Amino acid sequence: MIEDVIRDAKARMEKSATSFRAELTRMRTGRAHPGLLEHLKVDYYGVETPITQAATVNVEDPRTLTVTAWDKSIVTKIEKAILESNLGLNPRTAGNVLHIPMPPLNEERRRALIKVVRGEAEQARVAIRNVRRDANHMLKELVKEKEISEDDERRAEQEIQKLTDGHIKNIDSMLAEKEAEMMEV
Repeated sequence: MIEDVIRDAKARMEKSATSFRAELTRMRTGRAHPGLLEHLKVDYYGVETPITQAATVNVEDPRTLTVTAWDKSIVTKIEKAILESNLGLNPRTAGNVLHIPMPPLNEERRRALIKVVRGEAEQARVAIRNVRRDANHMLKELVKEKEISEDDERRAEQEIQKLTDGHIKNIDSMLAEKEAEMMEV
């Protein structure tokens, strides 16, 4: 019973950390990386399709992405999706290949992006703490139903707290790494 509660809490905390990591890949830095465009959707024969399923996204050099459409008819739709994405990117079309230069970020924009990243990190921390709260509540219910002892509950709560601390430390290290990457010129 206790193991199930702990296993469930650990899995949910790991999902929160994974979700935060995925969110970080979408945040723009001065460098080009394919994850920047992963969340974009394109109208591909009447179906909203992720850009990665309609084209190949590659890094040409540290400041340029290339998007190679598999079908020439979709190039303009991909270009439109990139322009409308509010990423501040302006693709150049050459046949069925789009070249997307990464404009350098100014200091003000970097600071604004860091605030957004910190907000995302706080949301991830809150999600992890909510998982801890739920797990502790489940343990209290087990004690109330006399399925586990209070000593077992305390030991399990300590283990859940260690899991929480470890995952929050992981979130903080990912945040620090992303902040350093964003402040790089």
